[in-house]
Amino acid sequence: MIKVKRIRHVTFVTPDIDRQIDYYQTVVGLGVVTRDASRASLATDSDELAVVLQRGDQAACRRLTFEVAPDLDFADLVATLSRAGIAAEIQSDPLPGVSRSVLFRDFEEMEIELLAGPTFAVAEQPVGGIAADRLGHIALYTQDPLKASKFYGDVLNFRVSDWIEDAFVFMRCGFDHHSVNFARGPGRRLHHAAFELRDASHMHRACDLLGRKKMQILWGPVRHGPGHNVAIYHRDPDGHLIELFFDLDQMIDEELGYFEPRPWHRDRPQRPKVWVGLPRDIWGPVPSAELAEFKRKAT
Repeated sequence: MIKVKRIRHVTFVTPDIDRQIDYYQTVVGLGVVTRDASRASLATDSDELAVVLQRGDQAACRRLTFEVAPDLDFADLVATLSRAGIAAEIQSDPLPGVSRSVLFRDFEEMEIELLAGPTFAVAEQPVGGIAADRLGHIALYTQDPLKASKFYGDVLNFRVSDWIEDAFVFMRCGFDHHSVNFARGPGRRLHHAAFELRDASHMHRACDLLGRKKMQILWGPVRHGPGHNVAIYHRDPDGHLIELFFDLDQMIDEELGYFEPRPWHRDRPQRPKVWVGLPRDIWGPVPSAELAEFKRKAT
């Protein structure tokens, strides 16, 4: 088993790369590290790559990149994947600040990239916009959430944090309640991408900026049940749903088996579980009618 430690960045295909670069610079608040006619890479104010954009015909989520322990040998990673029946290859200099990585595909052809140890990439200019701290998690549609949870658990050591009935699974690879989610739906595609903010005042500033940009907040602020993060949602110019959040649950000690206690937890202690029925959120409005991704919550 390969032990993934944290999520690093996500790669999106976009038909209008200039428009998406502008969005990530002036709204999410990432800085351009490299840019050419077909690809751009953008980093946070901490000099970590968060988003890679590739020009293509149709907007899509193409690749998830994760970090593994710095002492892992890439040839050993490829051999481990091969024993599991997964074809993988070693890439050289795939991105700024990244000398080598391992690339393979999951059972629904999503590209997965593994990096060993920390890497940093400095943006050309200071970041603006919201200045999100980091990429927090990626949620994807899948025809079989249970199969997805088993693949990411068996191959990459993700652990299940929560289920919403049998239709939505939250999975962690480090302290955070979730780094990947899988929602039942037709075919593999993006459900939402989430960027972490620091606190309530940071979210307040984010809401003000979205208002100035005339970008509609489609849901929130809301404190969720699973994960208990405070979140708001809007769409990027390609139509992808983007979450901004803070205050996500953490499991500091896997042996203890529960999330760090918080006053808003309904359970004492809060352990991984299956959430059934409504309402699940602790407080906040229901999602707007435009959010088909969360229509189960609004019924």
